[in-house]
Amino acid sequence: MLIRVLRAHLPPHRKALAAILALQLAQSAATLYLPTLNADLINKGVVAGDTPYILRTGGFMVAVAFLQVVCSLVAVYFGATVAMAVGRDVRAEVFDHVQTFSARELDRIGASSLITRTTNDVQQVQTVVLMTLTLMVVAPFTCLGGIVLALRQDAASSVVLLIAVPVLAVAIAVIVSRLNPQFRLMQSRIDRVTGVLREQITGARVIRAFVRDLRERRRFAGVNTEVSEVNLRVGRLMAVMYPTVLVVMNGSSVAVLWFGGHRIASGDMQVGSLTAFLTYLVLILMSVVQATFMLMTIPRAEVCAERIVEVLGTETSVTPPAQPVAPATPRGELRLDDVEFRFPGAEQPVLSGIDLIARPGETTAVIGRTGSGKSTLLRLVPRLIDATAGCVRIDGLDVRTLGPDSISSTIGLVPQRPYLFSGTVASNLRYGKPDATDEELWRALETAQARAFVEDMPGGLQSEISQGGTNVSGGQRQRLAIARALVHRPRIYLFDDSFSALDASTDAALRAALARETADSAIVLVAQRISTIRDADRIVILDEGRVVGTGTHAELLGGNPVYQEIVSSQFTESESV
Repeated sequence: MLIRVLRAHLPPHRKALAAILALQLAQSAATLYLPTLNADLINKGVVAGDTPYILRTGGFMVAVAFLQVVCSLVAVYFGATVAMAVGRDVRAEVFDHVQTFSARELDRIGASSLITRTTNDVQQVQTVVLMTLTLMVVAPFTCLGGIVLALRQDAASSVVLLIAVPVLAVAIAVIVSRLNPQFRLMQSRIDRVTGVLREQITGARVIRAFVRDLRERRRFAGVNTEVSEVNLRVGRLMAVMYPTVLVVMNGSSVAVLWFGGHRIASGDMQVGSLTAFLTYLVLILMSVVQATFMLMTIPRAEVCAERIVEVLGTETSVTPPAQPVAPATPRGELRLDDVEFRFPGAEQPVLSGIDLIARPGETTAVIGRTGSGKSTLLRLVPRLIDATAGCVRIDGLDVRTLGPDSISSTIGLVPQRPYLFSGTVASNLRYGKPDATDEELWRALETAQARAFVEDMPGGLQSEISQGGTNVSGGQRQRLAIARALVHRPRIYLFDDSFSALDASTDAALRAALARETADSAIVLVAQRISTIRDADRIVILDEGRVVGTGTHAELLGGNPVYQEIVSSQFTESESV
């Protein structure tokens, strides 16, 4: 999977990759050449007492070292640039693909996991790209070149390499093979930490209200400890690696010195050759260590790449049409014909046989017991999810044939949990209409009964709104969400229990203002309170995912037992009449 991700995102950087390869090979060649020059300097200059040769060779070594440093610096710069660009592109691709997901895919993967995959997982892939371009490219060339040049210095001593390199490679391979499952477990544990932390930050008010601070600390400590335990296991395995490398490297150096000392004493080897051989031995073993270090990071990056590809390979259940159509003359008529919706693998549908019509200038209310499918019904209209049977039509056209822009311009949705983005009051209100004037914003706020409290805020329309709208009350958040939909000026308004946090007088004033402002639009209103929907032109009653009654308040009150039960739970008999 890692190769698949890199194959998709590295081709645009071919020129930079070619430059990195050339620079890394140049600096590696310079690194390998320096021990040979040092051996010549000792053998032909120091031993022979040839000072001019020492100066010439020393000056040449300085030039080679300078070339090595320059090539290394430029290669690392280009490598970091490519790695950051790959991380940016992968992150953008994941984000863009997630934006196409319907509510079904978002619920299945989970918000916390998507956050981890877009940040931490992409970071791991980016790190592997950086290390590959700065370390892995050099390691094979240094290892092979070092072996060849070591053999040139003294073939007899090279028997040490035949033992040291395989021993080091096998020992580290065993350690790396045990790291892979730990890295996979680590990423899933990070998902859990992200999920718990997200819940606790979002629900901080509830935690404090119920004085559950200690419980939530213990809960976070539990998942945090799980991550720590995995990290400790990884750390122990990595801790074994470095002593292994040092033992093999130091043991090999001692063996070379022992063999080399005897060969120098017998006249078969020169002092400079022994020095160069020791340097090549260290270079060879260090290149093996670098390659192994890459092997340590690759398993975790492979796991992360699998998780990224899983997201990119998840097809949304709500696909935009290849050739979208648009209503010739948008009127704002909404119709649901025998609509059914069920989750994959579910035995029973959430909605079944739903027939509903909402005409311009009319208010259609949907009411029912908790869990009857009211919010799910509204989510079908803007294609947050798609009906599994039947048809949802806007102005006679199936919503599945309409482009996202056409649906967005026709529908204004105020969800059950209104969400405000970090920014200002104005930026939130202009979310659906960026070119809206201040006059339009104030008009929408006045209709939504929000003008007074916005005027009282320090900056008015430019007052800061925190992420999620946590610095305003629930009722204020609902009214700002309603104002945002009004600024958009759609033909169909969908209110999903959008008045639940309002007091009775504000609710009544807002509905009266809405009736004037949306006189030419269709309104579909989901609510729990009878007082909110009793004046609707049409009331649809849902029960266990089915329509069990349609009519006005008076008609349903006189002959629908489900509606009568809902009314009796909220009013006395005289109040309901």
